[in-house]
Amino acid sequence: MHFLVAATLVTLFSVFTCYAIVKRRRGDTVYWVVMAILLGPLAIPFAFFAKSKF
Repeated sequence: MHFLVAATLVTLFSVFTCYAIVKRRRGDTVYWVVMAILLGPLAIPFAFFAKSKF
């Protein structure tokens, strides 16, 4: 039971972090939220290195 709570919190943290990073860089937020849900914290470094839409 504790594992599910911890996994959910880590995933939510990843979602909000990826959303904030990509929104600041003007990227596709929906795509990166889905990636954060699927990959969890592994999506954060990829969001940093993703190309921005400047």
